[in-house]
Amino acid sequence: MKIGLCGTMSVGKTTLVNALKQLPEFQLYNFATERSKYLNDLGIPLNTDSTLKGQTVFLAERCAELMHNDIITDRTILDVMAFTQNATSIPYQDKDKFIEYAKEFIREYDYIFYISPDGLPIEDNGVRETDEHYRDVIDFTITSFIRKYAYMMDNIETIKGSTKDRINQILNVVKF
Repeated sequence: MKIGLCGTMSVGKTTLVNALKQLPEFQLYNFATERSKYLNDLGIPLNTDSTLKGQTVFLAERCAELMHNDIITDRTILDVMAFTQNATSIPYQDKDKFIEYAKEFIREYDYIFYISPDGLPIEDNGVRETDEHYRDVIDFTITSFIRKYAYMMDNIETIKGSTKDRINQILNVVKF
């Protein structure tokens, strides 16, 4: 199964993936966690400064993850689309073409779990954007894409609460 976690920055996606790694139900899965620091160190601009080339790298990473039969990832194509949509350095016509292309890969996920930022503080990891307004804009964009492209997703669920709560919600939804 291909399971993707999506949501704006600092909602606990990576923490949740790392917790799911410990469960026997997922012992044979591949796990992919965020690599923004690594990519930023390579000189790839992030967040509002991201470029079309940079977002193409992020899209290629998500597509490479989808080549695994059993994968849990802390980013999805939806995340890439949202950050592309809000990058100030990418012209609108390029954003539209990119998103039109990228959306075709959404249907490859068996499950997408959206995590809301409601009630969660932003944690500064030295790489992610800490501006609350930008975080809200990314969240709004992700949820807009979820509504717009819901017909392409077999299983899209919202999860919330503690890491343990989120694990239980995932286990209650995923059909092994």
